[in-house]
Amino acid sequence: MLRKYGSRASILLLFLCAVGCSEGAKLVQETDKGGIVTYPFKGDTGAAFSRFRAEAVELMEKRCGGKYKILKEAEAKGRSRVVQDALGGQEAVSERRWGIQFECR
Repeated sequence: MLRKYGSRASILLLFLCAVGCSEGAKLVQETDKGGIVTYPFKGDTGAAFSRFRAEAVELMEKRCGGKYKILKEAEAKGRSRVVQDALGGQEAVSERRWGIQFECR
């Protein structure tokens, strides 16, 4: 019985670590007229429904002082990392990122 709950607890811990350790939206390139922001998304829900898209919009608005125009959107280079669970096991976690190239108006 303990083994059953222990494995559930390790799965929950792994999930929380993966969610908590992921980076949100960030400005990865800045130009004199705009830049590029990226944010993580899950493949099953898509980039438009990521909870980090609102953060990306806020970054663009802040960078431009309000108005901006989206020039291009596409999947950007993600990252992979190894996460260790409480029982000493390891699992590779891949993060997909979405990029938005924008120009200030």
